[in-house]
Amino acid sequence: MTPPTPEAGPPGHPQPEAPFDPEATVHLLALVRAGDGDALNRLLDRCLPPLRRWARGRFPTHLRERLEAPDFVQETVVAALARLEAVETSREGALQVHLRQALAARLREVVRNQRASASTSAGDVPIATESPLERAIGVANTERYEAALERLDRDDREAVIARLELQYSYEELAVALDKPTPAAARAAVTGALERLAHEMRVM
Repeated sequence: MTPPTPEAGPPGHPQPEAPFDPEATVHLLALVRAGDGDALNRLLDRCLPPLRRWARGRFPTHLRERLEAPDFVQETVVAALARLEAVETSREGALQVHLRQALAARLREVVRNQRASASTSAGDVPIATESPLERAIGVANTERYEAALERLDRDDREAVIARLELQYSYEELAVALDKPTPAAARAAVTGALERLAHEMRVM
């Protein structure tokens, strides 16, 4: 698929971020599984920036003091890429959703372990384990969002995560979601967000 060309912005304004390289995700993954280190680096170059943006909103403050977030993200993604044989990842969006889910699961595991080991006896200061997102909208709303997200079909879930959490531009979304134009990607996201809102209302 030939990626859409971003429209130039007004003079003096930042230009839109370039869309993804059109190299097929499935081809890169095949090379990675064959032991191609250069293909792994190219895949990481595509996957890591949006996942690190996602992590900034989900990484609890106390963990930032104990773990290097960029390293945590890269190590988790590399481990997840090694276990992708049975996962449908023929589209950029599907791969990013899978990696985001692997990262979220690993982060939840770390947070649970920290909570279990944290002492809350008299005189100790309890550890604040909420992420910036949870502090902004509340833990309950974050849980409702996650539950509603799982009720969406695959295409809607990809669209929501890529736009809201990974902060893709519509030019990038057209490539990630296999849409012909940024306008088509925008329409897909709009519909997915409407269905997400409905799911959150009925829960």
